[in-house]
Amino acid sequence: MQLNLKNPLVFFDLETTGINIVSDRIVEIAMLKVQVNGKEELRSYRINPEMPIPRQASEIHGIYDEDVKDAPTFKQVARDLARFLEGCDLGGFNSNKFDIPLLAEEFIRAEVDFDMQKRRFVDVQTIFHKMEKRTLEAAYKFYCEKDLKDAHSAEADTVATYEVLKAQLDRYAELENDVNFLAKFSTHNRTVDFAGRIVYNDKDVEVFNFGKYKGVSVEEVLEKDPGYYGWMMNGDFPLYTKKVLTNIKLRRLKG
Repeated sequence: MQLNLKNPLVFFDLETTGINIVSDRIVEIAMLKVQVNGKEELRSYRINPEMPIPRQASEIHGIYDEDVKDAPTFKQVARDLARFLEGCDLGGFNSNKFDIPLLAEEFIRAEVDFDMQKRRFVDVQTIFHKMEKRTLEAAYKFYCEKDLKDAHSAEADTVATYEVLKAQLDRYAELENDVNFLAKFSTHNRTVDFAGRIVYNDKDVEVFNFGKYKGVSVEEVLEKDPGYYGWMMNGDFPLYTKKVLTNIKLRRLKG
C-alpha cells in the first residue's frame, strides 16, 4: 500500500552515544523522504558527537570514535538537515520517545530554529506495540516476511520502518491511510515537550506529567510555586522542555 500523503513524510533513525536525550549526542542519522507522489530520497550522515562514544554504544551500532573523527559536527550540518526536513511530517520507530526529543535538543544546541510543532509524528513502534507488541526485527519479519539484515544500522532500520508501516496499512483495515490519523494513533500521550514532562490533559490544558505536581496545570504551579520554574531550568531537563516551560511562563505574564 502506498501512503496517502498531504505533506512529504520523512522516516528517520538516529544512532547515538547513549539513550539520555539531555547528555547524549547523535553519531549517525539516516532519513528517507517520501514525497506526496511516492518518490523516495534517502540520505545518511555520520556525525562527530564531540564526545567519546561509549564502548557499549559502539558495540550496538558499530560506530567507533575513529569512524567519526573527521565527520562534521551536528552544528555544521544542522541547516542542511533543517532544509531537507522543511515542510515534512516525521516518522520513525520509537521516535516519539527518543529520536524526536533528541533531534530537537541537537537543533537547539546548534542554534537552528527548527519548529517541531508544525509537523505530525508517526511512530511506527507505537502502532506495532498496540497491534503486536514486538521489536523492529520481529515487526519486519511479521509484516514483511523478511529478516532484517544489518539491524541497528541507521539506514537499514530507517528503510525497514518505512516498509513496516506500509505493510501495517495493508494488514489492518481499521488503520486509515492518512498521516493525521496515524500520528494520533501512534501517540500515547499528547505531549507538549516531546520528552513527556509536560502533556495536555483532556481539557487541552498543559499539565506536568511527573513529580509532586503531576496532573496539575503548569500555569497554576508557576503562579503558586514560582521557584519550581527555577528548579527545572537549573535541573537535568531537556533544553526543549525548558523552552516550552519558558514559553508558557511568558504567555502567562503577557496574558
